Amino acid sequence: MSSPKLIHNIDWITVLLYLILVFIGWLNIYSTTITEEAGSIFNLNLPYGKQLLFIGLSSVLIIIVISLEAKFYERFSSIIYLIFLVLLAGLFIFGKNINGATSWYNFGGFSFQPSEFAKIATALAVSKHLSDFQTNISDIKHQLQTLLIIGIPAVLIIAQPDPGSALVFSAFFFVMYREGLSMAYLIIGTLIIALFITTLMFGVKWVVIGMGILLSLLYFFRRKSKKKFSFLLFIGIITLTFLFSLSVKYIFDNVFEQRHRDRFSLWLRLEKDPEKLEEIRKTIGYNTHQSETTIGSGGLTGKGFLEGTRTKGNFVPEQHSDYIFTTVGEEWGFVGTTSIVILFTLLLLRLIILAERQKSKFSRIYGYGVASILFFHFAINIGMVIGLLPTIGIPLPLFSYGGSGLWGFTILIFIFLKLDANRVNEWL
Repeated sequence: MSSPKLIHNIDWITVLLYLILVFIGWLNIYSTTITEEAGSIFNLNLPYGKQLLFIGLSSVLIIIVISLEAKFYERFSSIIYLIFLVLLAGLFIFGKNINGATSWYNFGGFSFQPSEFAKIATALAVSKHLSDFQTNISDIKHQLQTLLIIGIPAVLIIAQPDPGSALVFSAFFFVMYREGLSMAYLIIGTLIIALFITTLMFGVKWVVIGMGILLSLLYFFRRKSKKKFSFLLFIGIITLTFLFSLSVKYIFDNVFEQRHRDRFSLWLRLEKDPEKLEEIRKTIGYNTHQSETTIGSGGLTGKGFLEGTRTKGNFVPEQHSDYIFTTVGEEWGFVGTTSIVILFTLLLLRLIILAERQKSKFSRIYGYGVASILFFHFAINIGMVIGLLPTIGIPLPLFSYGGSGLWGFTILIFIFLKLDANRVNEWL
């Protein structure tokens, strides 16, 4: 596609939303990390200076991404996927341990996190697989193949351990659902999550009893169904519930690290000992408490740019990265946080609109992958910051400090914009 035609076909609404979010994100990183001795905004010794460099390099990445042929991403999706599987596996040999997770390669003063780019590679691989004319998402074999594509990088990331980043890969279930996956899987997934939480809160015995009562009521109101089949189904579900609940207890006690158990204990109020609960609040729960307080201190309109007293006092650890939304809350208030939520919502809606207008199945699936990944990051990060979800270390897209995160989301979005700009050349 010629350059003038490409420029005409690029969706500038999405580009504008991207630029606005990146700019506002940088302003908040600047406000969070500025010091009296900071000097120039290009000071590479401080996060806001480095982030400005990352933004500049993102411009180079955008040019490269949109300069490549649109078919390149489909043709080489499998190779790109394999490259990032190798990079994820290589972390266990060459990776650097930061905050208890071996998720980074270190090059001089800069670090590279493969998991941020593995999401792009997986989105391309899933799109390639599901768009194949021989793939039928209703076929259990093809469902398992798709889950394998999603699961391999997720398992490698969990082993780092970085369960937060691995959780994002579950976003691809929305993509599979859009392509025809049965609603039953989403229902089962929701039930599994509900059983996981209720088992932790009430224990195996009460979960099995509760499920037995629920099934008994269902059986009572559906007496016309075959009794033998209903009885076998009743026993089967109770048995599966019991086994699942036992496995949840085992995983929680033996697989999760203490810091993960503490976060769930705080979130679900599992700890009954007041002294230990207070200790958890002061350690694991400290970030969440300070985050909620900082956001609440902004009131309706906030304290003003560079006027956040709690931000200047460094009350919130890692405020320029995972907790950057707290700076918005304190300095711009409810008006500012609502505006950011609206901007992200507009971006997500625009991506879905673009995905639905694609002529190529590959492009449509990839577009839904982009929207799903962004939604998971956005929803989980904000839920974490305001205390609705446990702290799991997921950055706010285009906002949080970090080159790998910004570059990953930039490439993710602009590959799709390239595919969308090329849709006029695609066959139905």
